[in-house]
Amino acid sequence: MTVEASTRSLETPGATIVYDVRSAQHTPDDRPPLLMIGQPMDATGFTALASHFPDRTVVTYDPRGLGRSARSDGRTDNDPQQHAGDLHRLVAALSAGPVEVFGSSGGAVDGLALVATHPEDVRVLVAHEPPLTHLLPDADAVRRAEQDVSCAYEETGFGHGMARFIAYTSWEGELTQEFFDRPPPDPAGFGLPTQDEGSRDDPLLSGASDSVTAWTPDFDALAASGVRLVVAAGAESARQVTGRSAVAVAKRLGLPLTMFPSHHGGFLGPELGWPGQPEAFAARLREVLDSPEG
Repeated sequence: MTVEASTRSLETPGATIVYDVRSAQHTPDDRPPLLMIGQPMDATGFTALASHFPDRTVVTYDPRGLGRSARSDGRTDNDPQQHAGDLHRLVAALSAGPVEVFGSSGGAVDGLALVATHPEDVRVLVAHEPPLTHLLPDADAVRRAEQDVSCAYEETGFGHGMARFIAYTSWEGELTQEFFDRPPPDPAGFGLPTQDEGSRDDPLLSGASDSVTAWTPDFDALAASGVRLVVAAGAESARQVTGRSAVAVAKRLGLPLTMFPSHHGGFLGPELGWPGQPEAFAARLREVLDSPEG
């Protein structure tokens, strides 16, 4: 059964937030909406995952300045605290009480910021691979790799920057000198353009998301929030930088790491060119949401 999405908009300070509501006619046990958040990915990335929850009201949204959500605040950075404020207003607009949240990547970071500042908005948060890379034991090496990505993007364009990003984020284990001694990856090897098309506004490569990876959660506030927190990683990416970041966050919160199928984008269908296992991922998410033990 396909549930059609209703598109709505919400005015917040400095932005117009666009979001989609897939309203189920009957939800089990009066379950609240399931809010799926990404960043810098917009709502399109959750198309496949949302389709596996026809019995739930599913809400997806485009963070400010991304996708359909225009911003007028003069900023270009993706600040978790600012996004948490937008999410707080979005939850209020739903008028459904506390929601259940699945957050992916930067969306997982924004979800943590929302719980820390507005715990009354959230019943449970599944934070899948929040890229809080500064918490890693090899944080200095990680920052060097991130700077290499930004420099390649600034100097030679999207293809070379993204090739560096893929090579960095797919490295298994801590970043060693062996990683830095490798020759720069060829964009063509990843099916990426080799010519510079001129733009420098990609949210992953331009530095706009530096405030995401550098954000430090208020772990005391999270622990005291009363919200059930689940920190998760993909079976294929648990030893890569975002999976390792999830391990670090779980350790700081004193929580076990919850495993999901596939990789960092394991919920993706083919629409973004990096398909995971959305059906298996959705089944695992449903299991985690339904069971306090995760």
